[in-house]
Amino acid sequence: MDHTRDPCPWVIFNDFGGAFSMGAIGGAVWHGVKGFRNSPVGERRIGAITAIKARAPVLGGNFGVWGGLFGTFDCAVKGIRKKEDPYNAIIAGFFTGGALAIRGGYKSARNSAIGCAILLAVIEGVGIGLGRLMTPPPIPQQMAAAEQGSLA
Repeated sequence: MDHTRDPCPWVIFNDFGGAFSMGAIGGAVWHGVKGFRNSPVGERRIGAITAIKARAPVLGGNFGVWGGLFGTFDCAVKGIRKKEDPYNAIIAGFFTGGALAIRGGYKSARNSAIGCAILLAVIEGVGIGLGRLMTPPPIPQQMAAAEQGSLA
């Protein structure tokens, strides 16, 4: 178990805040450009600011809800499984996608849960692959020492 991480209540708040920040910043950029393009020539700056003020906090809130639910489910799965591995994130993504789509009915919740689990599986897989790719090869001296230790 990784004891260097914060306890779960703090992880949930951290995930919520980080997701809210990403959504708000991304929403400011997206809706700023959209408001700028959809405004008359003389009022583009004001149109961009108005669109940012109206829509960026909403997008940030949507991202924050996703991040908070994911953090909650991730901590719950870790507590139940008593393991720290990529399957926790995949399972938490499954539950998060299903919980966010449950108002749309069973089929919508099922499809969203599966889609979210696949997305998290891809993210975890890419993370593992990049970690292996970026790990430096072992030094030959260490390999020789390891071989001598295994022969003894």
